[in-house]
Amino acid sequence: MSAATPRPAARPALPATFRPTRTRVVLLAVGLVMFLVITAIAMILESLSPGERTSFVFVALLFFGVLALLSRPRIVADERGVTVVNITRTRRLAWAEIVRVNLRAGDPWVFLDLSDGTSLPALGIQPGIAREHAIRDARALRALAEFHGSGVDESTRNG
Repeated sequence: MSAATPRPAARPALPATFRPTRTRVVLLAVGLVMFLVITAIAMILESLSPGERTSFVFVALLFFGVLALLSRPRIVADERGVTVVNITRTRRLAWAEIVRVNLRAGDPWVFLDLSDGTSLPALGIQPGIAREHAIRDARALRALAEFHGSGVDESTRNG
């Protein structure tokens, strides 16, 4: 019964951070294991020169760095607005700039519809590995946006 009817999301206390925790753990764990394995191989192979060993370790560090960069996305909400941290960019938004928080079926992550008519991907909420957690986070962020910002029709109904 509760799955068929949408229920209003509770507003989390601020500041609130949303991030794909399981994805982050998997990425960092794989990066660490790969770093250790490649480094161990570089040390075990007797035929490698010191320069070749160094390049093995450098490639392992580079690989770990890429996975660490992929684990970076998050959304931080506070009283003044939202900070969206994606893979290589960070953008600060006031609550009034967020018109709508969208996570539609099939979307790889949340999209924020902004007051200037654009849409901003927010990779900090992604349903990949933890779909239910992402839906819960998207609802919580939507409730915060509707409460603190201009929101959508819901804000005028609830306010």
